[in-house]
Parts: sequence; structure tokens; C-alpha cells
Amino acid sequence: MNHKIEIIGLGAGDINQLALGIYKKLIGVKGVIYTRTLDHPVVQTLVEEGVRFEAFDAHYEEHDQFEDVYQSIVETLLTKAENEPVIYTVPGHPMLAEKTVQLLLEQKEVEVDVSGGQSYLDDLFTALKIDPIDGFQFVDGTAFERSRLDYRHHLIFCQVYDRFIASDIKLTLLEDLPADYEVVIVEAAGSDAEKINRIPLEELDHTIEISNLTSVYIPPAAEGLLNHTFTRLREVIAALRAPDGCPWDRAQTHETLREYAIEEVYELIDAIDDEDDEGIIEELGDILLQVMLHSQIGEDDGYFTVDDIILSITEKMIHRHPHVFADTQVESVDDVYKNWDELKKEEKGDRRKSVLDGIPKQLPSLAKAFKLQKKAAKVGFDWDDVKDIWQKLDEELREVQEAIKQDDQSEIEKEFGDVLFVLANLSRYYKINPETALNLTNQKFISRFSYIEKQLDQVEKDINKSTLEEMDELWNQAKERE
Repeated sequence: MNHKIEIIGLGAGDINQLALGIYKKLIGVKGVIYTRTLDHPVVQTLVEEGVRFEAFDAHYEEHDQFEDVYQSIVETLLTKAENEPVIYTVPGHPMLAEKTVQLLLEQKEVEVDVSGGQSYLDDLFTALKIDPIDGFQFVDGTAFERSRLDYRHHLIFCQVYDRFIASDIKLTLLEDLPADYEVVIVEAAGSDAEKINRIPLEELDHTIEISNLTSVYIPPAAEGLLNHTFTRLREVIAALRAPDGCPWDRAQTHETLREYAIEEVYELIDAIDDEDDEGIIEELGDILLQVMLHSQIGEDDGYFTVDDIILSITEKMIHRHPHVFADTQVESVDDVYKNWDELKKEEKGDRRKSVLDGIPKQLPSLAKAFKLQKKAAKVGFDWDDVKDIWQKLDEELREVQEAIKQDDQSEIEKEFGDVLFVLANLSRYYKINPETALNLTNQKFISRFSYIEKQLDQVEKDINKSTLEEMDELWNQAKERE
């Protein structure tokens, strides 16, 4: 039969802060008391008074990950409880930042009681002279994510056991805050040994003595330091659209912004083609601005917010990637494509009547030709052999030539369209995006022609007075330089 495990909090300070009832109980224990760590002033005092403790400090040396340490401690306690009642003590309050306590409460094999232990938060707030009503975030220094940190409110890291943890905290905070940002190190808050040190963030793991009773406090950051955060961007856009905001931004609608969306995407493509990282950052920012403006317009009109946009794309990505977020197995990229199409069709339901539905109306014609044939091919409407496509291209070229002979402009236009349509299909077969391929050729032409202009300018010759032979020679030079 399993016995009970009683968890007792030792409080945040020395023996003088321990509740009298808890003190008497611990003093009266005849056997061994298990404790997560000996590095606590109450434990040290009780040892001097004859209380026997068995600590789990060695477990921290035996495992590389804190999760493994905590699991090991819990397994040991559960094993002990098979033979005898167990008293297990932890620093502070058992329900505050104690992972082993949470693990013990989650298991169903052994009954667990929790008692005692003053939380050190009251003493910490007093030492720092801050009011938690302003908002604060309490974070485990051994397990946190940068994306979840809230720099607008009081930010407190607990479980800062050693310099390695302090270093992890520092390196994470330096992603968002300047190196000279003042942080506060609080040691043994509320006890006679209380110490408070204010240092630059960059020195967090350098000069300060760190122990089991160390906390790190990050004061709220000024708005100017948070301009890289999404929340701050959202506030800025809302301010631009506010009654006292910018007249231009307030005047915009979904329709008036339409042209900018297209323009910004093309500018991003240019930056990508130029392998310009700074340009990519700038153009992605401009595209994000379009998203934020449209979402703010939607919010102002009462139809949707940026939260709805994020929810939509997040749920879509989760649903369409069951091989990542569920149990679906895939063997190849083709399997991913197949799942994607099936799930997309499931999402759209009866809204799409045709296989060809879903292609944007404003998509450039060459890209649309590529998409149309790609969709048709998915249901088997495709050439059996690429040779047949080449033969079709020859056929369409002959028809263009015939239309030219007939001097029928309307027919010439139609036949040219057929040629381009076949070329788009050929590019699909060879896994080449025709828009990208044509854009590369455009850029190549611009580069070579710019070389011609530059060379003629150097010899002070007007390009309008240059011969084709001269320009052709310079063209070949440009080609050789590539």
C-alpha cells in the first residue's frame, strides 16, 4: 500500500520567517525529511538543531536537463512512499514555481498533501518597491520562451540557481533590450541576508553572486525600446488611423490600398532577385504594413481584426500539416502536396464548383496559364509525354506564321496567346515558374543594355546615334562578363 506524501514549503527566508506550526512539525519528525535542496537557510538551521534531511542536490549533477532532474526526484519520492509516509520540503511556497510539486500532484498513485510555506513574492514586491496591480509576469528562469515575455509590465525571473541560468536569461533579454538596460538582482528577499543590486543587463552573469534565493527583476521597458514588437506595431497603426491620426492613413480603404499591395510584392521580388537582405527586410516590412492597414480598416469598420487574420492562417497551417501537428504519415513532398490539396478541397466544401476555381482573377496572365494547367493536370487532363507538348508548340508556331501571312491581327494575337499557353505548360513540366524565368530574362536584358549605355556614355557617344553593329558588339561584351 502506498503512503501519503506531505509537501511542506520552507518559505522564502530564514527560520524567523517560518510559521511556528511548521517549525514544530519539522522539529518533531523522528525520521528523515526529504528536501529538494540543502541550499536554504531554514534547512541549514534545522540541521543544526538535529533534524535529518536527505537532499536531491546530486540529481542536478546527474542530469543535463531540468525536466529530467524533476522527474528523477518525483520517481524517487514515489518509490519511498511505497514503504513509508514521506515529508518533502521545498523552498518558498509549494505551489509557486515548484515543478516537482506539480508533477506529484498530477500523478494518481499516491495521495499528496500541500502545506506551509510563505511565498516570497510579498517580500520581493516590498524589496523592489513595486505594486503588482500595475501588472507583472513571473517566469521560471529554467524554462521560458522569449516570445512569451511581456516587457511592458514588471518581469520577475525566479529559479535563477546559477550563472548558467543567468547567462541564458541575459542572452535572451539582449535580443530585445539594450546591453546597458538596468536590471535588479534580489537575493534572499525579506530575510536578514537580503541584498539588492542594480546592474547593466550585460553584466547579469558576470559579477553578482547567485544562489538558490536569487531573483532577477526587469523593470517595464519604455515604448521606444519595443518598436520591434508586434504589439507596438499594432498600436502605431491604430494611432495612424485614429481621429487625431494621419489624414492620409485615415482616408484609405481596402480599394485605395489595392495598388500598393501589388507594388510592394513586386518590390520584394526585386530585392530577392538582387539578393539584397536589407532590401528584403524593408520590402517585407512594407508588405506587413499593408496587412496591418487592411486589418485596422476592418477593425475600424467592425468587420474583422488582425487577430482574425492570424487565427485564420494559424488554423489553416495546423489543419493542412497533419504530418506535423497530428498523426498523418508522409513519405515525400508529393504526399504533402496530395494531403494539402485534399484538405484544401475539404475546407472549401461546395464553394468551388470547378477544378479551376480558386485562381486569383488579377494574377498575371502567364502565371495564370501556369496555374490553370497545373490544376487541370491534377485530375488527369495532361499530356502523356513531354514530346507531345513540344509538338504542340511547333504546331502553334506554324499557326502564328500562317496568321501573319494572312495579315489578320486578331488571329495573330490569338495564336501568340496559344504559343505562350503551351510554353507555360512546358515550364510546368520542367518545374520552372514561367513568371520567374521571364523575370530573370528581363533582368538580364536590363543588365546588358545598361552596360551598352554605360560604355557609350564613357566615350561620350549618344546612344541614339550609335549603330546596331556597335551596340551588338557591346552586348556581346556584356554577355561575356556575366
